[in-house]
Amino acid sequence: MKAVYLVVSLLAFASVHVLAYDPSPLQDFCVALNDSVTKGVFVNGKFCKDPMAVKAEDFYLPGFDKVGDTSANPTGFVVTSADVTTLPGLNTLGISLVRIDYAPKGQNPPHTHPRGTEILVVVEGTLLVGFVASNQNQNRLFTKVLNKGDVFVFPMGLIHFQQNVGYGNAVAFAGLSSQNAGVIPIAKSVFGSDPPISSEVLQKAFQVDQKIIVLLEKPFQV
Repeated sequence: MKAVYLVVSLLAFASVHVLAYDPSPLQDFCVALNDSVTKGVFVNGKFCKDPMAVKAEDFYLPGFDKVGDTSANPTGFVVTSADVTTLPGLNTLGISLVRIDYAPKGQNPPHTHPRGTEILVVVEGTLLVGFVASNQNQNRLFTKVLNKGDVFVFPMGLIHFQQNVGYGNAVAFAGLSSQNAGVIPIAKSVFGSDPPISSEVLQKAFQVDQKIIVLLEKPFQV
């Protein structure tokens, strides 16, 4: 019987680590300090600010009502982030927020967040959204047209996208289950890696000839 309890305890302990995303905090807060020279406690990739020096401003980020400039992005979208890099008070809290602005017909191209699930709410416009399941689920595409007030979830690590299919601008807000969920844009990562992935590898992977690979790589060359 003791052996059974031991096994159950070990499984429970392991499941906590398997299911956890960002580590759970063991203190009220650990405001990120980007100055590595300053004396502090290193927690989850950041130094902690002295708690006695923490101010309300460490948990505050203005400007999320400002419309993002989508003109600089060829795909017609721009992301404004409230994550640990812009809002130090998020350090160790395991959440972040982004605002996404879309030009007419603009899109947030297929990408993944390796460290976070995303929940998105449309506040203006109409979006076509979707994600692709893994091989475990036959790479099924789950897609939906969202209107103002609609919510959609993108599971952690799965490839997903959003496209503005309305006639005007669109705006959405998304919460992520990580203070720094990361982003891997699929096209840029494959065709714009540094150094480039072997052309032979890409030709075989996509079953196309060299000329097609060159064309696909061209937009991402610096």
